[in-house]
Amino acid sequence: MARYQAILAYDGTGFAGSQRQANKRTVQGEFEAALRRLGWNGRSILLAGRTDTGVHASGQVAAFDLEWRHSPQALVKALNAMLPEDLVVRDLSVTRDDFHPRFDALSRTYRYRLFCDEVRDPLRERYAWRVWPRLDGKILPELALLWIGKHDFAAFGSPTRPASGTVRTVLEAFWQEEGQTWVFEVQANAFLYRMVRRLVYVQVAAAQGRLSAEVIAQALQEPASALSRTETLPAGLAPACGLTLVRVTYPVEDCNL
Repeated sequence: MARYQAILAYDGTGFAGSQRQANKRTVQGEFEAALRRLGWNGRSILLAGRTDTGVHASGQVAAFDLEWRHSPQALVKALNAMLPEDLVVRDLSVTRDDFHPRFDALSRTYRYRLFCDEVRDPLRERYAWRVWPRLDGKILPELALLWIGKHDFAAFGSPTRPASGTVRTVLEAFWQEEGQTWVFEVQANAFLYRMVRRLVYVQVAAAQGRLSAEVIAQALQEPASALSRTETLPAGLAPACGLTLVRVTYPVEDCNL
């Protein structure tokens, strides 16, 4: 019996999130079903993080214990032969017995894509948020800088567990323009529930002239005040379709992939 560390990629459109739910199609449910066909009888696989309905991943990390007599490469082929087309194992290796993809992670990186167009584009909108009215892209890079550092993000998300609080450290945040598409990338030690989608939403509101950078900065400095004055910080989330979990970072000794 060995513990395996796997990198998963999936198109989140057809999943009700990553975490197993009764009577719903989830990433965990599909992956565990494939494992059972290989003799796995565990209670639950471990995942690095939870992704909501419609959120994608190219670097989700899973861990599981399995009696397997062949090579890790053979296990990748066996799993991918049984997984649905919208879920795949990108890589896999043996790891230490007590490795936990969530609690051992140093940071997670998300990427959000959006584009500006007055006319709907069903193909692009599967993986990006169509924004209209047009935004001022010149302001986006300076807005991204506001998030970097240790802040109380209470106005931009909620903790997955009450005891974990709302203070998080953002290590990197930036926007890149790719043709007609804008891409926001953010790396942090951890994220609040729906935090990335909230960050994107308020930045778009500011870039459309509906919100000032000063209001965003104040919400980071005085989150309690921002929560009590909802008229200054617009409520809303960027759609799930534009969000992708791209990378989970671990200490060197756990970087097997």
